[in-house]
Formats: sequence, structure tokens, C-alpha cells
Amino acid sequence: MILRLAIASLFARALTVAMTILAIALSVALFLGVEKVRTGAKASFSDTISGTDLIVGARSGSVQLLLYSVFRIGNATNNVTWESYQDIAARPDVDWIVPISLGDSHRQFRVMGTTQAFFEHYKYRQGRSLAVSDGAIMDDLFDAVIGADVAATLGYHVGDPIIVAHGLASFTEHKDQPFRVSGILEKTGTPVDRTVIVSMEAIEAIHVDWQSGAQAPGKSTPADVIREMELTPKAITAALVGVESPLQTFALQRAINEYKEEPLLAILPGVALQELWGIVGIAETALLAVSAMVVVTALIGMMATIFSSLNERRREMAIFRAMGARPFTILSMLVLEAMVMAAVGALLGLVLLYVGLIITQPILDSAFGLWLPIDAPMMREFWVIIGVIFAGAIVSLVPALRAYRMSVADGMMVNT
Repeated sequence: MILRLAIASLFARALTVAMTILAIALSVALFLGVEKVRTGAKASFSDTISGTDLIVGARSGSVQLLLYSVFRIGNATNNVTWESYQDIAARPDVDWIVPISLGDSHRQFRVMGTTQAFFEHYKYRQGRSLAVSDGAIMDDLFDAVIGADVAATLGYHVGDPIIVAHGLASFTEHKDQPFRVSGILEKTGTPVDRTVIVSMEAIEAIHVDWQSGAQAPGKSTPADVIREMELTPKAITAALVGVESPLQTFALQRAINEYKEEPLLAILPGVALQELWGIVGIAETALLAVSAMVVVTALIGMMATIFSSLNERRREMAIFRAMGARPFTILSMLVLEAMVMAAVGALLGLVLLYVGLIITQPILDSAFGLWLPIDAPMMREFWVIIGVIFAGAIVSLVPALRAYRMSVADGMMVNT
């Protein structure tokens, strides 16, 4: 009986009620959407590198090693000698190892020297491999493979020349040894998108005539001569390591950290990523707080709507009272109206969320590499809906109590 009265009253004020429901729906969709983006961003962040058991570099901090080796942020405190790299690669518990050499740049994008093994063993997003959208993996000494963001930002195509600058933000370029774009990688949403990848030998080749960070005056070795040289690196910046068995990971990590020839550091990528997320993850708390305030604002708006409608409904309430309705009936009807509006708004918000995900998922993946999975609603979403319904009931108590106290005489009075 009370529920039927509440629904009939809502239909009688269809336009106002619809606007209130829409406000609640948009706020709930925003709140749940922020949560989806937060979890998706965290998953994408954690999936920047997968399938790699250890990252090895000069002894520093775990986050610092992760930042420069994976995210291309900052610089290494020191390099790892080629002899140490070979010692680690020769260990029986090492399944594969990929060297990385950093230090040069191209128009603010980092240049990374590595081997063909990088394209075989670097994985992201739970085991996805790198793929070429155009061209092929470097084959010639002066070939370069560029990430999707490099190609899009600089407008490069396969066959275009690239001149690498010495160091970061440097105006000194290796103009005498230009590279050629041999391939463009598909968008990954990882730092690979912002990287120019060349071979380890190419890094050595462009520094043949360089000493102490500067090119020797009047010296420029022809490319044909360089191709005949021994271009084995003297040192690398870091290495990605895969072990034969996960059970050997910690033993190998300890052996590298205790390496006597030079101070080295081996880190578990997953642990370092969690540590890094703990530093930058405070933003997710701020996002949730802002979206929660939007939901609270919508509920307060619903309370204000009920308050503003009370003056128009004073006669309605008085007639109910005169016909024998108890004050509790009036209070229950107003609370039920608010709960119905909150429930419909919250469910509509859930629908809007999934419609938005279906539309934006491929766009976000291709543009930003942010993958938002479209899963069935989890218990978390239902708890949010239940919370919004109960919150709607609570905020409606204030105007409902006011209506509860209205007297029949006051309701029947004609205001002039």
C-alpha cells in the first residue's frame, strides 16, 4: 500500500524525479567508472613487464633500477661490465637474458640498445608479445625500431632517417651515423611506445669516434669500416633475466646481489612495481574521494528536491492525515520515494557505466594503452548500489520528519 502510494507520487512529479534520478545515475556511473579506471590503471601498471623474473643493474635502489630500466626515467648510477653480464648469462639457472643499454636520445625519446632477444622475451599485459605494425625488426647495423608514440609524435614512417643525439636533452648528435626506421611497433601502453630501439652493436658503432663524451676532432670513421669492426659492448646499463625454474629465482637473486666482481643489484619486477605503486598510488585515493563527494552531492540534491516539494505537497499530506493515515505512513512514504529514486538511479548508473565501457574500451586501449576489462558486475558494484539506496533513505529522513510533524490544520490552510 505505502509502496504503491510512493510510486504513484513519483509518477505525479515525473520531470523533477527524472532529473534527480539522472543526477544520481551520473554520479554512481562516475564513482564506479573511477574505480574501474583505478583498477585498470593499476593492472596496466603492473603489467608493464611480465614474464621477467629479475632485473639486474648496478647497485642502487630497487625503484631507481626499475624506473630507468623499464620506464626509461632517470639514469643508472653505474654500468654493468660486459664480463659480469656474461658471467650471469652463463649460469645454469638462467634460461634467458636480455641486455639493455641506455644513455642516448632522439628528440626527447630514449634510445635503447638491445638484442633480438628483447623482442622474443619482453612481455606485457599478462604475456603479450611485442608486434610490428609496419616494417620489420632491425636487421642491418643501422636499423631502428620505434615505438608507436615515437612514430605518431614525430610522423615517422618505415625508411625515414633518424639521427641519434648523444646523451639526454643534448644538442650533440651522431650525424655521421644516421639510422633508418626499419619497423614501427604496435601500441602497447608501456614505455616501449616512447622508445627508439637499436642493436647493442649500433650503440658501440655510433661511439667509435667519441672519447670522454665528445667526438674526437676531425675524426669520422666511414660506416663501411665500422661494419668490419669488433663492436662487442664494454658495458651495459641493465639486463632482464628469466630463470629456468621459479624456485631458483631467489637463489639467483641472492647470488647476483653477493657478486664479488662488482656491486650489482637484482630485483623482482613485481615487488618493485608494488613499491613504486605505493609511492604514486596516493592519486587513486584522491580520485575515489572526489567521486564519492559527487555521489554525496547528488544525494544532498535529492534531499533538497524533497524539501522543496514539501510546500507544494502540504495539502496532499494533510488530506492523507485527514483520511486516517498515521504520521508513520507519511514518513514511510517519503523514505520509500527516496529509496526508489536512489535504487533506480544507482541501477541506471551501472548500466551507463557498462555502456561507456563498451564504447571507450577500444579507444582507451589504442590511444593510451589502458585496458579496462568488461567483466560481469562484481560484489563491489552491488555494495555501492546498496550503499546508495541506504544513503538515500538516510538523507530523506530529514524532510520526512518535517512532513511527519505537519499538522492537519497547517496543511489545510490556504497561504495568501
